[in-house]
Amino acid sequence: MAKHEELATQPAGCAHCAPPTDKKVEQPHKKALINRVRRIEGQVGGVLNMIEDDRYCVDILTQISAVKSALDGVAIQILSTHAKGCVRQSVMDDGGDEAIEEMLGIVRKLIR
Repeated sequence: MAKHEELATQPAGCAHCAPPTDKKVEQPHKKALINRVRRIEGQVGGVLNMIEDDRYCVDILTQISAVKSALDGVAIQILSTHAKGCVRQSVMDDGGDEAIEEMLGIVRKLIR
């Protein structure tokens, strides 16, 4: 079965999630996520330039804070999609204990 056919047969709300053994995911807002990450790449490049140009420490730290905030925003968007799709489906299918533990583990990593 082709990947697009396989995804089409999955329940609504989880069309972006692949089978658990595959661990591949088709992000529903892929283009927007790519654009956000490319902007973040630009911000990181700006930090590098600031360091190379011997800019004021506080200005560099302010830019680093903005990069971290932007990355957190991308992470929250992906986590939200995962919770509303993959985790929700897992809960409906089998109680979702494994998917919930996996999600809690990644949340713990994100808040460190």
